[in-house]
Amino acid sequence: RYLKPWIQNSKIEYVDHHKSHAAAGYYTSPYQEAAILVIDGIGEWDVLTIWHGKGNNIKKIYNIKYPHSLGLFYSAATQAIGLKPCEEEYILMGMSGWGKDKYWEKMRKDIFDKNTLLKLNYNLHKGLGEYGKEWDQFDMAASTQTLTEIALFDIVKKCKSLLPNVPNLVYMGGCALNCVANGKILPKFYKNTWIMPNPGDAGSSLGAAASVYGKHIEWNGPFLGTSIKGKYPVKKALKLLLKGDIIGIANGHAEFGPRALGNRSLLADPRGVEIKDKVNEIKRRQKFRPFAPAIMEEYASEIFDLPVKRVPYMQYTAVCKYPEKYPAICHVDNTSRVQTVSKKDNPGFYSLLKAFYEKTGCPMLLNTSLNIKGQPIVNNEQHAKEFENHYNIKVLL
Repeated sequence: RYLKPWIQNSKIEYVDHHKSHAAAGYYTSPYQEAAILVIDGIGEWDVLTIWHGKGNNIKKIYNIKYPHSLGLFYSAATQAIGLKPCEEEYILMGMSGWGKDKYWEKMRKDIFDKNTLLKLNYNLHKGLGEYGKEWDQFDMAASTQTLTEIALFDIVKKCKSLLPNVPNLVYMGGCALNCVANGKILPKFYKNTWIMPNPGDAGSSLGAAASVYGKHIEWNGPFLGTSIKGKYPVKKALKLLLKGDIIGIANGHAEFGPRALGNRSLLADPRGVEIKDKVNEIKRRQKFRPFAPAIMEEYASEIFDLPVKRVPYMQYTAVCKYPEKYPAICHVDNTSRVQTVSKKDNPGFYSLLKAFYEKTGCPMLLNTSLNIKGQPIVNNEQHAKEFENHYNIKVLL
């Protein structure tokens, strides 16, 4: 009786977890044929699936079942270094740049099957226990990342061997958020890759609906959330940024997915040597954590060695060619999780980047999500005012 009248008598359909991931990726992609790779912790019993998408149909052609999960291995390692599993894997990924991967061979021998990285010796749903407790956390993070990249190479190679004549890849599941591994591995096998900007479990809401719909969706971008109406505040933002201020933007529809892409963003000049520490302090994050640059698409290849032409959803890392010029957006290994921005992607954000470039010669800004660690994203006008008052950061609507 608590349901709206139009939903009370609706038919309920159930969609398998991995199928929802596959459908979310394929039916939002620009491809009429693609190999679809899904890797996550676990969905029902599947932990890795490969699908063939053609026309409006998707068909599962390969799977690996629990407990042989690359995603669970990454989560177990996340817990082993003192982070929260199934939530803070992205912090492990950031930590990996600071460490040395000196434990990866031992981890390979102890945890994985001797013949393949697609099988584990242990069920890791309860973690690694005391394994690696005496190791340096950063070195264990680096070793975990290296092993993950080696395993992903084998998985994508398997995917290509099963569908050798299909040039396009759709990559989904929580593991698709590992932008460090993505940039190193995916372009070795596929020229064209689509990662929907919400590839993890939160994107399965769209995926379940897309699976039942059963055909391609007209994908117009990731701005599907709550709307804050008004013209993008380019002039006000530019004035504050030129003064060296760190500012918030809360305008238009919120992003669908874990990356802030200009509509719910904390922005700053990427050239300041102290900016990274200041923003980390505001967000109450560890000082080793990196920040992402948002750059005008046409200038991206001049500053970064991009593994692909466009990265509008921050799904790949790239080496910065001039880290000394842009210290606020470079990680310790001189890489950045780049977001390219075109006028079509986000007209308002692009106009701000262009205006900043015309005044400074710098075609990018530091861009991170408009929230504090562990807190929800700023979603509406009230949240924006509360954020501004509490943290003394101007939030422009």
